Amino acid sequence: MRNNPALVLMMGLMLATPAAAQTPDAAPLNVIDWLDTQPVTPAALPALREPAVTSSATVPEVQVAPLDGDAPKRVGLAPSTVTGLPDTLWAASDGADLARQLDQMPDLRVPALQSLFYTLLLAEGLPPSDEAAAFDLARIDALTALGALDPAMALIEQAGPDSSAAHLARYMDLSLLAGTDARACAVLRAMPTLSPDKAHDVYCAARSGDWGTAVLQLGTGRALGLIDPDTAQAMERFLDPELFEGEPPMAVPARPDPLLFRLYQGAGMPIPTRIWPVIYANADLSDTAGWKARIEAAERLAQQGALPENRLLGILSDRRPAASGGVWDRVAAVQRFETALGTASPAAISKTLPQAWDQMRRARLAVPFASLFADALTDVVLSGRTADIAYDMLLVSARYEEAATQFPARALHNPLATAVASGTAPTGPPPGGDMARAIHAAFSDGATPDAALIARAQDGALGAALLDALMITQNGSAGDVAQLTTGLATLRALGLEDTARRTALQILGGVAG
Repeated sequence: MRNNPALVLMMGLMLATPAAAQTPDAAPLNVIDWLDTQPVTPAALPALREPAVTSSATVPEVQVAPLDGDAPKRVGLAPSTVTGLPDTLWAASDGADLARQLDQMPDLRVPALQSLFYTLLLAEGLPPSDEAAAFDLARIDALTALGALDPAMALIEQAGPDSSAAHLARYMDLSLLAGTDARACAVLRAMPTLSPDKAHDVYCAARSGDWGTAVLQLGTGRALGLIDPDTAQAMERFLDPELFEGEPPMAVPARPDPLLFRLYQGAGMPIPTRIWPVIYANADLSDTAGWKARIEAAERLAQQGALPENRLLGILSDRRPAASGGVWDRVAAVQRFETALGTASPAAISKTLPQAWDQMRRARLAVPFASLFADALTDVVLSGRTADIAYDMLLVSARYEEAATQFPARALHNPLATAVASGTAPTGPPPGGDMARAIHAAFSDGATPDAALIARAQDGALGAALLDALMITQNGSAGDVAQLTTGLATLRALGLEDTARRTALQILGGVAG
């Protein structure tokens, strides 16, 4: 006969209790022993010295809120003490409106704008005035589109994977890509009404070892049309791969899908991640993936600002390339330069830096490369083209303000970049080139920001205003010079001086995507 856990626990407690405590006349033992020895003294009531509670019979205004739902959560990974943004960043906006802004955000190709966008997506603060859940889901979708798998997972876990069917669907997708789907399946099996579809039910049943239920649900789902034929076929191979030995591999799905991605992988037919959205590249960062696949995945994610530059360098430096051409030439160039930099030899650096810089610029990785190495280059005496490159690298890095001090002669020949880096109004006539003239106008005295966005920010909707400023500035960097001037001037007026300067310098340096 199986033991009753509650009965066993009760018997254990009775045996552990002193005999005196079991008698009806004994005083019960107190959890805090010293309370049993203290005299019980009634507390004296304080004398009332309060003023009258009101001076009139006017009914005060009372704010009401429904009690039939959960209060909106504070969701975010970076508090205001880290971001420098106010805690009320989103509080005065409607969550549905913010979600639409995020959905309409163009692909940000300027690294400085990417950085600000990440800050906004991860900022913790008071939730929007309404539709907070819609905004949180939109933030998770935006991070997913950028390939930022770990931050997206952290946000959905904060928001609560079991908050709604939409939350669980995203949690399941991200977990499948991260390889942590056991936790997501535990949530799904505990709350089956939130399941995204029957195919996920089958997968989670199999994932938990309940193969009989998985096979039964697959047959039922297929017969009722609840599982599409392609997914059902992949599920069959996943459940019983030996049955299909010798069969030709299945065609790659036309539509990216995290569940199919995992099913194909489990059936021994991994899908190349480079043909699918960048979020799938995270699967190739593991040590089990081939080195070339890891390099390509790391570069794709770094281009989106979704991978730290140190991790990118670690993957590029993992071993010596055994081939040439394409990505291997870039790896070899970076490795040769890193070795030369370690020797602190100006001749060795001059021989290797130009090729490494050119390779990384062509791969849209110039800013991560500059962030890694610009600081070290200031300790070496350089000349000619190598010094020009070191100056350019410093300008597009976080240490842009030091460029004029480290390379004074070159700063004199680049007055606009020098003025932008120092935050002063440029002097002299505007330079040639539409983009340079737009930047000159944005940093000149009297530059006009977008009045409507400034008004929204002053009304408390700073987050919404910053999202629109990002959109305007990105459109400007893509060629609309009027929007570039307005966007940069608006960022400056909203207090984002560093972002405005870095954006302008990266555009001037030709490394903005």
